[in-house]
Amino acid sequence: MNRLLRMASLAAFVFVALSGVMGGVMGNFAGVAMAQAAGGIGSGPGYHDPRSPIKPLQERAGVVAWTLLSSVTTKVEKDKLTPIFPPQILALDKQKVRVQGFMMPLEPGDKQQHFLLSSVPTSCAFCVPAGPEGLIEVRTRQAVRYSLEAITIEGQLSVLSDDAYGMFYRLVDGQALKP
Repeated sequence: MNRLLRMASLAAFVFVALSGVMGGVMGNFAGVAMAQAAGGIGSGPGYHDPRSPIKPLQERAGVVAWTLLSSVTTKVEKDKLTPIFPPQILALDKQKVRVQGFMMPLEPGDKQQHFLLSSVPTSCAFCVPAGPEGLIEVRTRQAVRYSLEAITIEGQLSVLSDDAYGMFYRLVDGQALKP
């Protein structure tokens, strides 16, 4: 039984690494193929489990909607996925915006300055809750306390068409806003 648990843990770790959170290869064709083979885990805008005790995000005035950010399409070129952004998303590039979402820490500790913001809450420690269209890499000026509840961040958004880590969006110079 112990061996079986170790094998399952290793398989989960490899899946997460190939999906991009640990290994930064979200745009890698092998990672995409694995996500598709696993039933789409880590692909698409994300799925909010109705059994979750955490409330889903509600669209708010003045906050960029995930329905817009997830409207990106992709095409396979050689060994990677290339995003195709609609004009409404391209217009947000290098603009100061507000986004809301669920924090996925990238560093140890309860305060984070570098994290992922997801369109849906994380429901599994080994699963990516959404694909690159449902995630934003965030860097903030001051550390933000981790919370299971949704947070709103304001900062400069970059729309990424060829990110080495497979991300579609990055927000820099961020600042957490009061709820």
